[in-house]
Amino acid sequence: MVHVKLLVWEVVGAWAVMGSVLFGAAGTVTWAAGWVFLVTFFGFVLLLARWLMVHNPGLLYERLTAGGFHNQVSWDKIFFPAINFYALAWLALMALDAVRFHWSHMPWVFQAGGLAVLLLSYALLFATFRANAYLSPVVRLQRERGQTVVTTGPYRCLRHPMYAAAALMVVGVALLLGSWIGLAASVSIPAALAWRAVQEERTLAAELSGYKEYQKHVKYRFIPFLW
Repeated sequence: MVHVKLLVWEVVGAWAVMGSVLFGAAGTVTWAAGWVFLVTFFGFVLLLARWLMVHNPGLLYERLTAGGFHNQVSWDKIFFPAINFYALAWLALMALDAVRFHWSHMPWVFQAGGLAVLLLSYALLFATFRANAYLSPVVRLQRERGQTVVTTGPYRCLRHPMYAAAALMVVGVALLLGSWIGLAASVSIPAALAWRAVQEERTLAAELSGYKEYQKHVKYRFIPFLW
């Protein structure tokens, strides 16, 4: 019951914030691409939450209470809210670009491709959640949950598949919303996550048993065949 109440409050709050940012910056609610993004995004969030309620309620609680843990590493207490604030500013920029000022003129086929990329990112995200019972949104060692190294699912190929999914997502969102400026600006989000991945791995290598050995076997962080 506690999880349900937290989930409702957080989903409703996130919908209100993201909707206000998108349509407020756009200056209209009659923006089909904006609605497609919101409906698919929160549809995925609700389906994932339902799956977690049944299969991993501990992880659901971990994610609903993000930022409320005493052992979150100090630098991530700054990074985590900063990247979320930047993402909202990025959404506002794309609404200004594509709708209010019409700076970008993107063919519909690119926007349709963006939706396909976005759906692909959801599939990778689900596979990541299914494999990793310790997928906290913040950087911390979950000793109370008995955290271990995960080597199944997409973790067989990538050390940070969630960041790979996030990189796909930002590209998909920018294309779906029809913003060339947003697409250019989206590069900064994977770059920030790359920095976080390196810092996070230092924590895991120092504190999580077996992680150094895992790094030796799985070469790539979240860009296959490159990095």
